[in-house]
Amino acid sequence: MSQPAKRSVTIDGHRTSVSLEDPFWRLLTAEAASRDMTRAALIGKIDHARPPDVGLATALRLFVLHCLTTKD
Repeated sequence: MSQPAKRSVTIDGHRTSVSLEDPFWRLLTAEAASRDMTRAALIGKIDHARPPDVGLATALRLFVLHCLTTKD
């Protein structure tokens, strides 16, 4: 297990920071690469799709979980 690591990302020209555990950062990076996107672009896409009452870190974790459970 790892402690959450805070990283800065830019979404729509605005800097924000997100704290996630290293496995989530690694899987987000891999998923972005598989979609031929940067990790920041993927995070922006997830951010735009999340409901307003769901935090960004939660949305990112749920996205990774969804990717892991729907892979063939």
